[in-house]
Amino acid sequence: MDIKIDLSKTGIGQTDRQKLRPDAQRALEKLRSGTEPFSGWVRLPQAVDREELMRLLDASRRIQAQCDLLVVVGIGGSYLGARAAITALPASAGVHPEIRFAGYNLSGTYHAALLDEMEKREVCLCVISKSGTTTEPSVAFALLKGALVQKYGREEAAKRIFAITDASKGVLREEVCREGYESFVVPDDIGGRYSVLTPVGLLPIAAAGIDVAAMLKGAEAAAASPAWEQDAADYAISRYMLLQSGKTVEVLAYYEPQLWYVAEWLKQLFGESEGKEGKGLFPASLSFSADLHSMGQFLQEGNQIFFETVLRVVEPDRDVVVPESAGGLLAGKSMNAINLAALNGVIAAHAAVDIPIVRIDIPALTPYYFGQLVYFFEMTSAITGMLMGVNPFDQPGVERYKEEMRKELEKLPPCAG
Repeated sequence: MDIKIDLSKTGIGQTDRQKLRPDAQRALEKLRSGTEPFSGWVRLPQAVDREELMRLLDASRRIQAQCDLLVVVGIGGSYLGARAAITALPASAGVHPEIRFAGYNLSGTYHAALLDEMEKREVCLCVISKSGTTTEPSVAFALLKGALVQKYGREEAAKRIFAITDASKGVLREEVCREGYESFVVPDDIGGRYSVLTPVGLLPIAAAGIDVAAMLKGAEAAAASPAWEQDAADYAISRYMLLQSGKTVEVLAYYEPQLWYVAEWLKQLFGESEGKEGKGLFPASLSFSADLHSMGQFLQEGNQIFFETVLRVVEPDRDVVVPESAGGLLAGKSMNAINLAALNGVIAAHAAVDIPIVRIDIPALTPYYFGQLVYFFEMTSAITGMLMGVNPFDQPGVERYKEEMRKELEKLPPCAG
């Protein structure tokens, strides 16, 4: 069983989608051609460097042997994909380090607490940055590296630092060469938000005890399937047509809390790929059933500027039976069955007021299906961006806020403390 997509409640029929299929097909051909900048992720699952994968798996085992805490330093595409996988997927049997993340915020409180924790643990760092100059990870790496050197000494600390950066240039690559860190490459032809299946995502995921080989096989199955390409194209066409009809927000709804960071990764993937030139869907995420008690009223009767994409896990990892003390309709029932009843009930209520709904069925939260899911959404995002007439692989707006941030940093005096 593979991931399935249900577009029957979008209000867009096959005949409607057929009108845009030639445009979607041209986008697919452009992506498959290998000539489009930053489209290296398209062929990646079918062209895995097995020798490099073995080196990465060896590094992950050394991380597991050295430490009980791995701090991954990165922001945006440099950490969200790994965090999505580590949060969503169960680890294999064995002892694996706890994975914490840093460098994705500028909170002194957060990083001070992390430094306190590092004093008590056996620690490794995985720093991910193509340039080595992005503010948040640069600050965090400097702090955490300093603590590591103080704790272990410079030589031992270097054995506990793993870097993923540009192959030949940049501040971090220079430091790798100078200090002798184990390093892996951020591919030149793959942007950060499309990099989950490169060392950017795979090294932290493997260190967490998750089967990255199975993940790559899932992505390969998706990449090799014409039917999957058509599913991604149909979803992309539907998203584009819904935007054209006035639905400017895509609500990504999920009923398993494990999918929290999958939704966060999707928000970056869709938002950064499509949101340019005054175009794009605004990606939002809601965790059901919790958010039904805060946003359910708006969804049912508020400003209908949105459609919903519902992520359903068909076979959740575990289940419990509700005790008799719950009474009424609940006693003796499977909690997962109740969760499914909530999902079906919400879809029925929202469909009754003509909210367009996409449902994506994930058979189970396993590495194999996660790989499929990543590739499917990457393809969907790229095609949607092309249908909108924007470049789905750049982010000029991000560079603009960074320029303004640098100006503000220049105004700051040194800390007297």
